[in-house]
Amino acid sequence: MTTTKTTTTSTCSTQALRKSLDFVFRPRGIAVIGVGRQPTQIGHLILNNLIKAQYTGPVYPINPRAEVVRSMHCYKSVKDVPGIVDLAVIVVPAKYVIDSVKECAAKGVKGLVIITAGFAEIGGAGTALQAELEALCAKHGIRVVGPNCMGILNMEPAIQMNASFASTRPDFGGVCFVSQSGALGEAILSDAHELGIGINMFVSVGNRIDISPADLLRYWGDDPNCHQILMYLESFGNPSDFMDAARCVTRKKPVLVVKSGRSAKGAQAAISHTGSLAGSEAAADALLQQCGILRVDSMKELFSLAAVTQVGKFPRGRRVGIVTNAGGPAILATDACEAQGLEIVDLSEKTTAKIEAVIPVEASAKNPVDLIASADGKRYDKVLGAMLADKKIDMVIAIFVSPAMIDSEAVAQAFAKHANRSKKPVVTCLLGRLGKEAALDVLRESGVPNYRFPEEAVSALAGLADLEEMHSRPNRPAEKFRVNKKKARDAVEQALSRGRNMLKGTELETLFTSYGIPMVPSRIVLTLDEALKFAKKVGYPVVAKIESAKAVHKSDFGGVRLDLRTPEDLKAAYGDLKKRFHKIDKNMKVMVQAMRSGGIETFFGAAPDPQYGRLQAFGLGGIHVEVFKDVVFRLHPLSRLNAEVMVDGIRAKALLEGARGKPPVDREQLIEISLRLSQMLTDLPEIVELDLNPFLAAWDASESCVLDCRVRLEKPATK
Repeated sequence: MTTTKTTTTSTCSTQALRKSLDFVFRPRGIAVIGVGRQPTQIGHLILNNLIKAQYTGPVYPINPRAEVVRSMHCYKSVKDVPGIVDLAVIVVPAKYVIDSVKECAAKGVKGLVIITAGFAEIGGAGTALQAELEALCAKHGIRVVGPNCMGILNMEPAIQMNASFASTRPDFGGVCFVSQSGALGEAILSDAHELGIGINMFVSVGNRIDISPADLLRYWGDDPNCHQILMYLESFGNPSDFMDAARCVTRKKPVLVVKSGRSAKGAQAAISHTGSLAGSEAAADALLQQCGILRVDSMKELFSLAAVTQVGKFPRGRRVGIVTNAGGPAILATDACEAQGLEIVDLSEKTTAKIEAVIPVEASAKNPVDLIASADGKRYDKVLGAMLADKKIDMVIAIFVSPAMIDSEAVAQAFAKHANRSKKPVVTCLLGRLGKEAALDVLRESGVPNYRFPEEAVSALAGLADLEEMHSRPNRPAEKFRVNKKKARDAVEQALSRGRNMLKGTELETLFTSYGIPMVPSRIVLTLDEALKFAKKVGYPVVAKIESAKAVHKSDFGGVRLDLRTPEDLKAAYGDLKKRFHKIDKNMKVMVQAMRSGGIETFFGAAPDPQYGRLQAFGLGGIHVEVFKDVVFRLHPLSRLNAEVMVDGIRAKALLEGARGKPPVDREQLIEISLRLSQMLTDLPEIVELDLNPFLAAWDASESCVLDCRVRLEKPATK
């Protein structure tokens, strides 16, 4: 998915959006409203930053009580400015912001950056003030960043605008960054500068009354100076709008996100395993992955990955070559590769022979290649050339610990030479101090990502491989299956008409079989005689279960009897269930079903999320589903790729593929069940929550079936 190979001419933004945001990010003139005389005041700092950045347009300080600030004429009002003002940066106290915006509207200002705090973030009167501000700006068609933000930057040579109070002036480059935290802004710009990550635009969105991350994604998606997008988000705003924007942009350039909130409490008690396993973070993960965004866990990881992503080279696979002059760091790198799903493969015989010809006998030509401490720039040069030419290698980590007798700068030059020539990603790890600064300068000037520790280098390459895999898989639309929608709807409407929100018995069987989802033969019986007759019909062994609205998870109540092999076993189980549970629920019944085994118990589910809509789930099933939590979520509706990723994404995938002499289960059947459920949920919005647990993925696919299930309904909201 390298940015250099993109040739698409499709646009993600409309002409109207681009024009409106150009007033904010490419203004012809800027007014700073609330400039104070003291250098420590925020308005003064912003004015100073605009001057230091050498903004290419005119800047107009606004302060009704000052005639001159920084030797610049100061205007009493933005209305007094003789020239064009496209953007106003407002730094006055909150109680004066509305009046300032009215003056901007009268002047014809089309963009605002409102630094001032004291709005919805403080609640109460601040929330009401923010609502008034939002309505006023919308009335006049003014685009707004903020309030309660740090400001914005556009470092393009034609603009050179630093309309923020950040003390760090970043280098110009291909990264666009949006941060929902103004407090993190300074650290973001500082770290980017130290790591050699060039910034194109930076936005601190603050309370986000207007310009959203989705707007910025669309705007930057069509910007030729933007090669990748980094985001720190606490929320998405409108999730659907965000997904639409992201799906377009990620086809053209990488998007990396730190999304805070992983430690939030999970879902409250729900009727389904899906509901208890799901939560806003599962939904956030699903949303990001479905629209092609890679989520990372920390700002450190974000910048580590961004440093290698900005090079624009992506691996064809996950096979890593390591070259080093010390064994310890190579062991750390090898362990990290295994932990992060990267492969340390054997080099080809041809490559091994080339390496053996240029290294001492005490060195090792096996991957990881250990050149020992005497390795100089020439030795690294020859070995790197051979390793990068090997078709079995997708990317390389070059590690160097600087001994006293070796020219570190010459080694760095060898690293830079091959990193720039090769189409494969190359990252480096320089350890030790001797000559390190000169070596680092070589790597920085050559744009070669360098990491302090081997594990960080591995993490960056793993993220790079994840991005490439995410974007290289074809995302075909889901198949449409022939189903009996009317019959299924009748079952749903029958339950709702009788005042029930849970399907039961034949309703469940009708629903799922109408959508081609096989059910184990079963029957709710009212008498022991009925139970015995049904067992004889389907054949022993059988299972007996309680059917009660007061026992949703039957196993938790001890309400399941398995492997009943004779009529006597069934009689005993039936009597015991009746005796134990009749006192709890006088309306309880017994279900008898054929006993099925010989496969893997899996789990399918769906549950609502208040922000993101319905979630679908697939995972390892059975009574321990909430213990192992080996479940993958995606937002409904599913594409075929979503269903494939769900089935392939569980940790216990090896069980599905065949383990310890067992045959594999039918992967395609599991994908199809997910897609049939997605179609059912689309057709029947009354279904808000469901579990198929377990769904037996049998060794013989013709024997696969639902062993237990539950479905919760809600009447559609009336308009």
